[in-house]
Amino acid sequence: MTEWQTATVVGIRPETARAKTFRLALPGPTNHRPGQHYVVRLTAPDGYRAQRSYSVASAPDGSSELELTVERLEGGEVSTFLHDVVVIGDELEVRGPIGGWFVWDGEAPAVLVGGGSGLVPLMAMLRHARRLGRSELVRLVVSVRSPADLLYAGELPGPETTVVYSRVAGSDRPPGRLMAADLDVLPDATGYVCGSSGFADAASRILIDLGQPVDRIRVERFGPTG
Repeated sequence: MTEWQTATVVGIRPETARAKTFRLALPGPTNHRPGQHYVVRLTAPDGYRAQRSYSVASAPDGSSELELTVERLEGGEVSTFLHDVVVIGDELEVRGPIGGWFVWDGEAPAVLVGGGSGLVPLMAMLRHARRLGRSELVRLVVSVRSPADLLYAGELPGPETTVVYSRVAGSDRPPGRLMAADLDVLPDATGYVCGSSGFADAASRILIDLGQPVDRIRVERFGPTG
């Protein structure tokens, strides 16, 4: 059981109109693995508490800093506070890293499929692969509505990545839902799927139809909690 720690906000940058990345400094090394998450807890003056889990976006580098990318959700207690109130220098209560199943340590091939903000833990995996100089081990496909909704737009492009726009064209591919032709399944790879429940189901079916063994597909679903 991990304990609560006090993290200092040392950086904030916008990713899209509705998402920001918060760089946090912890008292000691994070020791996180790509795909894990941290819980952020807020405590009001009257003692009321709210907490939410956010995937780590940064690759492990042995430092005491990590990055969480948070989408602002209307009515979300934690996400709106982070977006509208938190500034550099503030302190946050966090607990983690958490999770041991939806992780990739950079030792075997991986097919990464994300929908919207489901890209966040997969980005940690991609960054880890690039940091190790092992980009050939990963293929990442992310589906978003439009170019304006794409996280990490300046960093994501590369020979190992594909972006699918479902509503507004942003590439030569016509806008539309994720299809089998968008995926490149590597031999002996493990599939990592992250997104809404509907997206995760659809993406998993595509992987299975392409010959990906069911027991080598790992799925992380999320809902509209804020």
